[in-house]
Amino acid sequence: MKKTYAVAIDGPSGAGKSTIARAVAGKFGFMYVDTGAIYRCVGLAALRAGVDKTDPEAVQQLLQSLQIELHHDGAGVQQMILNGENVSGQIRTPEVSLAASDFSALPAVRAFLLDMQRAFARRYSVIMDGRDIGTVVLPDADLKIFLTASSAERARRRFDELTAKGMNVDYETVLREQLARDAQDSGRAVAPLKAAQDAVIVDTTGKTLDESIALVLSVMEERLCL
Repeated sequence: MKKTYAVAIDGPSGAGKSTIARAVAGKFGFMYVDTGAIYRCVGLAALRAGVDKTDPEAVQQLLQSLQIELHHDGAGVQQMILNGENVSGQIRTPEVSLAASDFSALPAVRAFLLDMQRAFARRYSVIMDGRDIGTVVLPDADLKIFLTASSAERARRRFDELTAKGMNVDYETVLREQLARDAQDSGRAVAPLKAAQDAVIVDTTGKTLDESIALVLSVMEERLCL
């Protein structure tokens, strides 16, 4: 076996990347890195500071003020620390989600976070999920997976997640936000959401979480001979 492996999992919002990647990482003893959470930290910081994404100077000042750390608890769950504060819960709101998409389209933001993401892959066997892992962050990954599902199903999953947290939302609003996020992520000029040419496409539409995890596990076992 190789000493370390790098697995890139890309896909649209709500495809189940984080949950599936975390479960698969635990199965193989890999480090799980949720890059979307890193961008959400930037989005949260921008909302708190009232920074306009069209103001390059303000964006640079914001980035220079940020200290973002990734910790993993005893269960292997990634915890996001922003300037010393654990913001793992605060970064999961719809408002932060859209802000993260806005700011992740900025070249300055992507450059700021790129080295942080690559450093993990140099040191550990990782499963890293996001929007451009296989195309930009880890173009030489040992395995690239593009995880997707229909817009309606992804919106339903997101609706169920938010209502389970006690948030007062309706499905149609969640679906509109889902479609807006998809358009932002796929249409941005810098590192748009798309499947790498050598990625394995995994569609989880109509599948349970356990079935989706099993499908990704089988792909990894076959492609990496684990």
